[in-house]
Amino acid sequence: MSQASVRRKPDDQPALLDTELEHLPPDLRWREWMGRVEAVIFAASEPVPREVLARVVGKNCNLDLVIDDIRVELAGRPYELVAVAGSWQHRTKKVFGDAIHAAFGAPAGVGAKELSQSEALVLMCIAYFQPITRGELSSFFGKEVSRDLIGVLRAQDLIASGPRSPQPGAPYTYVTTKNFLSQFGLDTLRQLPDFEALEDAGLLSKEKLLAGDILRGFSNRNDEESE
Repeated sequence: MSQASVRRKPDDQPALLDTELEHLPPDLRWREWMGRVEAVIFAASEPVPREVLARVVGKNCNLDLVIDDIRVELAGRPYELVAVAGSWQHRTKKVFGDAIHAAFGAPAGVGAKELSQSEALVLMCIAYFQPITRGELSSFFGKEVSRDLIGVLRAQDLIASGPRSPQPGAPYTYVTTKNFLSQFGLDTLRQLPDFEALEDAGLLSKEKLLAGDILRGFSNRNDEESE
């Protein structure tokens, strides 16, 4: 039979992967699962969710333990395996940020517009108090939070529309996105620093947020349109 006669058609399904590996002894089976998981994460351009990794290991494989073992092996490497928005991704360790900057002329993650102080503060408030309306944000800061500012955060996929508020007019609320978690290296919102602890430590308070010209860039124009 010629090679051409056995070539698969483009619409053929790929061969099934042996995920159970029952022919291998337990230690070699585990090493193979570790290799597969790391290879899939390494090849991906975005964080890889659990359901994708589950396709390449046995049904009784504990993915969390596999991830832990991979992390141990990467302890001395310049990159690590991090949990991001309920998924996993390889990332260069922050300590090598200056070296990467020197090599490429731009820090890792370049491409995302650097947020202004005003935009960063609004994003922080949305992260801590979501779901929150634009009107509530404006009340918090004592100045109008413009649609343009909200638009910047939406354009970078850091926030999205949440459920409508029960307030009169049912305005939309805003919530953070998975990309927000990814950009800040968070697995879940529970990893945000405790707001009350920050206040108790004197590192964050409404008074500090409103001090000086920290709100420069907020719009003072009247915006009577509905949310």
